[in-house]
Amino acid sequence: MPGGEEAVAAERAPFAYTVIRVVPRVEREEFVNVGVVLFSRPRKFLGVRARIDADRLRALWPEIDVDAVERQLDVIQLVAGGDPAGGAIASLPPAERFGWISAPASTVVQPGPVHAGLAEDPEEALAGLFADLVGPATRN
Repeated sequence: MPGGEEAVAAERAPFAYTVIRVVPRVEREEFVNVGVVLFSRPRKFLGVRARIDADRLRALWPEIDVDAVERQLDVIQLVAGGDPAGGAIASLPPAERFGWISAPASTVVQPGPVHAGLAEDPEEALAGLFADLVGPATRN
């Protein structure tokens, strides 16, 4: 590997991410991606991007409580940010907070599988994953 490529590869760090989904009716196995949570231990980064498309959610379940979904996303953002308003879990180290956020759940708002990647800048990786998997950012 030429020196330039090796230097770039050395700057990349591993990360794990999960897509946050809204599953209005679990028995139908339909969902809408509403966010991405990315954790990079070497970069000491835990970040979330989320956006709710109420029209898409209502297309799956007209009676969905969009405000309740927003409240659940708010808690995820508080926990990821280590904000005391997120409760006791928000005071845990970032790796444990990511573990809590990414743990399987059978609720309306739930994480998908955890995936891995490499990136120089985890914030940039989060923005790219969000754009690819959820859509344009309107809520950070």
